[in-house]
Amino acid sequence: MKRLILNLFEMNCVSHITHGLWRLPDNNRERFNDIEYWTELAQLLEKGGFDAVFLADVIGTYDVFRGSAATSIREGLQIPNNDPASVVPAMAAVTKHLGFGITFSTTYEPPFAWARRLSTLDHLTKGRVGWNIVTSYLPNAARNFGHDGEVEHDLRFAKADEYLDVLYKLWEGSWDDDAIVADRDGNVFADSSKIRPIHHEGRWFKVEGPHLPSPTRQRTPVLFTATASAAGTAFAGKHAEVVFTGGPDTASIQKTIAGIRAAAVSAGRQADDVRFITTAGVIVAPTEAEAKAKLARFQELASPDGYLAHAGLPWDPTALPADAQLAEVGAEEGRAGRFRAFDPEQTVGDYLAGFGDLTRQPLLAVGNPEQVADEIERWLDEVGIDGINLLQYHSYDTARDFIELVVPVLRDRGRLRREYDEYETLRDRIFGAGDRLPGNHFGTRYRGGAHLPVSGIADPELTSI
Repeated sequence: MKRLILNLFEMNCVSHITHGLWRLPDNNRERFNDIEYWTELAQLLEKGGFDAVFLADVIGTYDVFRGSAATSIREGLQIPNNDPASVVPAMAAVTKHLGFGITFSTTYEPPFAWARRLSTLDHLTKGRVGWNIVTSYLPNAARNFGHDGEVEHDLRFAKADEYLDVLYKLWEGSWDDDAIVADRDGNVFADSSKIRPIHHEGRWFKVEGPHLPSPTRQRTPVLFTATASAAGTAFAGKHAEVVFTGGPDTASIQKTIAGIRAAAVSAGRQADDVRFITTAGVIVAPTEAEAKAKLARFQELASPDGYLAHAGLPWDPTALPADAQLAEVGAEEGRAGRFRAFDPEQTVGDYLAGFGDLTRQPLLAVGNPEQVADEIERWLDEVGIDGINLLQYHSYDTARDFIELVVPVLRDRGRLRREYDEYETLRDRIFGAGDRLPGNHFGTRYRGGAHLPVSGIADPELTSI
């Protein structure tokens, strides 16, 4: 029986992806700058048996809609926004088992420094870290790092491929497992012959090495990607262990899953080497009527403007006649914004109605605990996903309701574990096959210094004897 991978979807900001709902009574979203927000949340999630908290990120503002970032700023839409990795040590310090998926882009910052930061976090958490690999898509993000506009989509993935190659060399190949000897009598902490530079020289990166941190329990943190494009599919097939994907309906999700499994096989891996998670909305209460009432309250506060800005819509449907067809007002499919189905015969009003309509979430369960558990099981068995990033309507009530009402039912049905294994890493928890990358993964080709030009660092004091 397939066990659910259970993550909470988070971001270090006020309005992540449920725009307008930060206004709900007792919502803690405005506390995101406080370390206590993150420690309280981490303890709640671990108490409820969550596998990980999945931390999203962007490095620019949503400034396409209405020609500026004004709407995003007014809505608190991912601005203000803090570094996701910086809250991980605080959460790790008050937990023993909760994992952390950290979003970071390969496009604008160099690999050597990121490899060091992520290894540091993996050490501090004792192997509870994963990396959500993204290539960034916001025009403002490109301008923030010295570019006039976005780097072309497929070029970003080509650069990301080399980025990963550098990291594998650092994480997998630069140090041997037994390099640290800690010989107090001989005053030798590490054996230099078992630590090597990587001497990477490629199209975008030139990195000598060696990696500065010693090997962590996982060496390479769990590799997540978030993609559905052709270039992203090939990239995921080669690199990803867990894919965070979505789409307008379950059929599109299933198509993405099939495509990435095929790409994994083409990359020399097994089709089931990759796990798939997607955003899921769960609104649960002791009775179905109470859950539906809660949904209605959420709908009242959902902000269409926030969703329009988040979609990067380059035109403003709120300024057009509601009964006009999209084709009549010059809307084109390429200008429909991200994540939105486009029908040129649809009216502006019908199109606009989809922004802020919480029921259009493709994976949505509203009801009592048994109804919600039934739907989650259907997602696992019929849709074919392996896990969810639980969408938050309210912090912390969304997670608390799930823990108190749904978790016991899923545990009774064998879909969630009843307790953590004491010493497992995040990778072992997800796959049950050990701490490190499996041998058929591309990244393992550098283990033991294989495919690197230098075998070790000569020590003059040893070689002169």
